[in-house]
Amino acid sequence: MPIRPNQKSDFMKRPVFPFAILLFLSACGRLDSILYAPAQTPKSWLQIQPFAEFQFASQNIIFVQPSTSIIVYLLGVLTIAVGFYFLKIRESQISRLWWGIALLLWGIGALLAGTSYEAFSYAIKCAGREACLWTSWWEVLYLIASVWSIDAMTLAIAYSSTAGKLRKALSVYAIANAVLYFIVVIIGSFIPIKFLISFELLLVVAAPAIIAFFVINGRRYYKNKLRLDLILLGAWLWLGATIAAYFIYLISGNTASLWAKGFWFSENDVLHIGLIIWMLYLAFALAPQVKDS
Repeated sequence: MPIRPNQKSDFMKRPVFPFAILLFLSACGRLDSILYAPAQTPKSWLQIQPFAEFQFASQNIIFVQPSTSIIVYLLGVLTIAVGFYFLKIRESQISRLWWGIALLLWGIGALLAGTSYEAFSYAIKCAGREACLWTSWWEVLYLIASVWSIDAMTLAIAYSSTAGKLRKALSVYAIANAVLYFIVVIIGSFIPIKFLISFELLLVVAAPAIIAFFVINGRRYYKNKLRLDLILLGAWLWLGATIAAYFIYLISGNTASLWAKGFWFSENDVLHIGLIIWMLYLAFALAPQVKDS
């Protein structure tokens, strides 16, 4: 938000720690050496996607992919709210605690992603540059938050759906995965290595846990016919269907043709709308039922 002259002193008193971290990382990292491919100038960046331009105070703000940005911000806020709901009703259930943490991380990741991939991508990656950047520290933090969210879900499933050695194994896996992925992403950011800070690697890292969730709850439901396992199976099936729908729409190439006709709908909208429905399912169906095994 632009700082008006009479607001500057008040602003300096506010916590700016998160922004200081981003500035420090930007100065130390080498993300600026990875350019968008195919190469895009600031002008061509705005020619390949919808945007809205408006003036706030004395500055012009370029808001990229307006409808998609609004939807992903809605997803982020809703997810954080659902995370707080899990924490509010957690009582003594460790599984609800970890579900709450997982959704808080997921929501923060959604806000970070929406800011850099869509809403303010021009300001973050293009403004004042000859060529636009491929990524940013906003996106790196999104990757970390997303994987940590899945790791927190792993701990939640460990407490709600397993016991003994399997619970211990899942707990060790979740902690080790979180630490190792953080190290990998930091290495990828500072060397830099594009694949190590890619969405594709995020999927590779997250997939084993999601597959394990489906297997664990599927086997438990087959053996015990517990309602909680059926609800969790429904959650994993919807999440898988949402991700599949995202890739099917991406491969279809409909986004560019719709944008050319003035319809601002993309594969990201498919993903985010599916996840909004998923979050509502978690809040209304899962939250009241989940408990430690």
